[in-house]
Amino acid sequence: MNPKLKHLMRELGEAINESLSESEEIAKVISKIKAGGYDVFLVLEATIGFNKQDEEAEAERSGRKAGNPDFKVTNQDVKFLKSLRITLDDAA
Repeated sequence: MNPKLKHLMRELGEAINESLSESEEIAKVISKIKAGGYDVFLVLEATIGFNKQDEEAEAERSGRKAGNPDFKVTNQDVKFLKSLRITLDDAA
């Protein structure tokens, strides 16, 4: 995987995580739930796909779908995704 894209994916994950953890609105609702006597845990699942714009545009022009590139996930990728509570299917 392109190191620059990998870095940007990591930044995106961190930005999503940070925005959720710093949201005053989410914190208020969680406080209300806890005040009602409940413990709270939040699990979000996200699917994020990437296509190079030039490949996608070419596929649209020619009326065909872009080919499926090889997709390799390193142990570091898995660790990062787990930190966001994202799991991968074994079939992927």
